[in-house]
Amino acid sequence: MDTKAFTTAMISAVMLSTAAAGSVSVYIGTYTGDRSRGIYRTTLDLDSGALAEPVLAAETRNPSFIEIHPSGRFLYAVSEGGGAGSVSAFAVDAQTGNLRLLNQQPSGGAGPCHVNLDRAGRNVLVANYGSGSASVIPIRPDGTLGEPTGFVQHTGSGPNAGRQKGPHAHSVNVSPDDRFAFVADLGIDKIMIYRLRVEAGTIIASDPPFAALAPGAGPRHFAFHPNGNYAYVINELNSTMTAFAYDVASGVLAEIQTVPTLPRGFTGSSSCAEVRVHPGGRFLYGSNRGHDSIVVYRIDPAAGTLTLVEHQTAGIKTPRNFNIDPSGAFCLVANQDSDSVIVFRIDPQTGSLTPTEGRISVGRPVCIRFR
Repeated sequence: MDTKAFTTAMISAVMLSTAAAGSVSVYIGTYTGDRSRGIYRTTLDLDSGALAEPVLAAETRNPSFIEIHPSGRFLYAVSEGGGAGSVSAFAVDAQTGNLRLLNQQPSGGAGPCHVNLDRAGRNVLVANYGSGSASVIPIRPDGTLGEPTGFVQHTGSGPNAGRQKGPHAHSVNVSPDDRFAFVADLGIDKIMIYRLRVEAGTIIASDPPFAALAPGAGPRHFAFHPNGNYAYVINELNSTMTAFAYDVASGVLAEIQTVPTLPRGFTGSSSCAEVRVHPGGRFLYGSNRGHDSIVVYRIDPAAGTLTLVEHQTAGIKTPRNFNIDPSGAFCLVANQDSDSVIVFRIDPQTGSLTPTEGRISVGRPVCIRFR
């Protein structure tokens, strides 16, 4: 079976197994303070879209981004702040879903804002926004974190004087085959491309070492298409979405298309945040903060290009993050400024979003992950 067919088969298997389960566990990272104390958990009903009352799974400081180990046994969270940052490892209780702190390691820079894992579950990768750097931290067999083994420091600036005086690594993603790591840097308008050595836990510059975006674009988050042939980056500062063709052998990203995330005629202030490809590969979603919407595109399967479907605004306020459940039936939106997570049903034919009754109150939610 070729790679594309294998990927499609795996997606179908995951969607079917999740749907058969009837529900899926959801973890929510937050900014802590008066309204939040850490990481919360809930359950999504895959028939109705209802969310169970949220429960505090672990008390921890500013777990703004979280990621779950492929085994489902561990969860990793950044502790975001202005100074030197850290990454925490938690064990997931198989019965309750609560989290137990295992250990912490330094993130290698200031203001860690995004955490990810390689596909093998061997390493945690972290993007440090404040210092414009990225780190690799090995995962031990017991789920604890070892000392960092990989580190890269970005340099440069961009034309936006208020946001691009220096590098600001905003996300880190791994290629489907674990050979490359991609760090979207808002401050220098580049997606830095690194060769990832999973066994050694290191990243080194690839050739070419980056894909450039338009000056002042501010690339933020990045997502691969399930077939591995395309990738998409949402640009925070100029509110655009860029589609790339991806060369599996070389790791090269070649720009195909850049489209606006905002509706024609909108003149207010807005910035982008999250990007997600539907598990079925037919639709792409992005979030607008200011316009307060989720933009929906249809993906051309033969070319990877995007066609606008709609802007959904119902109940949305500062959508810092959103995620699509593994079955592909629902989109959960984290409204940072209205302290809520709301659920939309996804039309399987058009990709459009329809509001449901699913809604819970969580203080300053900024990241949603499924287990």
